[in-house]
Amino acid sequence: MARALLLVDIQLDYFPGGAFPLVEPEAAAAAARTVLNAFRLSGEPVVHIFHVATDSDATFFLPGTPGTAFHPSVEPLEGETVLEKHEPNSFLGTGLQGILDGAGVTDLVIVGMMSSMCIDSTTRAAHELGFTCTVISDACAAPDLRLGETTVPGASVHAAFLAALDGSFATVTRAADFR
Repeated sequence: MARALLLVDIQLDYFPGGAFPLVEPEAAAAAARTVLNAFRLSGEPVVHIFHVATDSDATFFLPGTPGTAFHPSVEPLEGETVLEKHEPNSFLGTGLQGILDGAGVTDLVIVGMMSSMCIDSTTRAAHELGFTCTVISDACAAPDLRLGETTVPGASVHAAFLAALDGSFATVTRAADFR
């Protein structure tokens, strides 16, 4: 088993003052930092993924804006892989699979934002590509969502999406329980 850490979209637009703040992104970033520190200590591969919007109607992650920057708590170190993406699935158009395959990675630990979009899409794609996935629940965050007249609180969005992944596409655990 060779594993790698994927840090997906832990970017400033998702934090207070950003263009699309999520529910409790600071807590998720702190938990992601804990997992990142463990990977750095072990010398296992770390891949930082960031989103830059290419859709003309996008309202966040706009090219050249401060919101596309990594949150300071998880900034990449020299030598760590950094990939730009333009779709929710971190494998689509990024070369991620080739990088992981080249390193002999079979297992992925996934953290980041949004639970309901890029974490879900990336985890499902990774599973379909044959990777064994672990998602660290408290190292991910989601937004409040609306469906018609109903607002679904971010905590419920987060729980529903991770519950759907758990057991079928990934093992979902917390940072404190991760090894």
